[in-house]
Amino acid sequence: MYSSKLAISLACVATAALVLSCSRTTASNSAHTQESIQSAKTLKDRKPAPDFTLTDAGGQYVKLSDYKGKVVLLNFWATWCGPCTLEIPWFEQFEQQYKSKGFEVVGVSMDEDGWGVIKPYIAEHKVNYRILLGNDTVGQLYGGVDSLPTTFIIDREGRFAFPPHVGLADKNEYLNEIQTLLGVPQTNASLHLLRPLPAVIFAGAAK
Repeated sequence: MYSSKLAISLACVATAALVLSCSRTTASNSAHTQESIQSAKTLKDRKPAPDFTLTDAGGQYVKLSDYKGKVVLLNFWATWCGPCTLEIPWFEQFEQQYKSKGFEVVGVSMDEDGWGVIKPYIAEHKVNYRILLGNDTVGQLYGGVDSLPTTFIIDREGRFAFPPHVGLADKNEYLNEIQTLLGVPQTNASLHLLRPLPAVIFAGAAK
């Protein structure tokens, strides 16, 4: 499923371009925030996130259920995925800002080349959250993960709290959902963080 890096990367580029080309007004952001909060309060409709066991960069086995009791941002990504590279600094900020409040970012790399490409990437980008090596089995558990990045926000009981983010999302969407589940004041990211797509996206598509 992940043999065609070019096809997936091009899909990511198209999704990212579409998201960034849409106008974002105060009214639409407010509406999305209210919709997200309403979704989060509908506890009876939440489905459990499938548990899995994968290894981290140190060879340690990690289960998703190990994080029960915490709000989790579960991100499926790859080192060659340009939009993924745009989101990673956001996730690093979220990890630093909200870890003490019971929040964790967990990255699942779908790189076919494994740790040989993942570890240098983690070091170069100074990723401050746990990265696991994914596989097709886990991808199927989460609906196939046909596009990267694909990100799920999971509540403290290990349930999907919101629809998945497929492709490059708005940083404020992540913030609103995380803050809602953590019960902290709602704030927005600076607009300058929503910048044009860099050339690295198109370079990644050519690989």
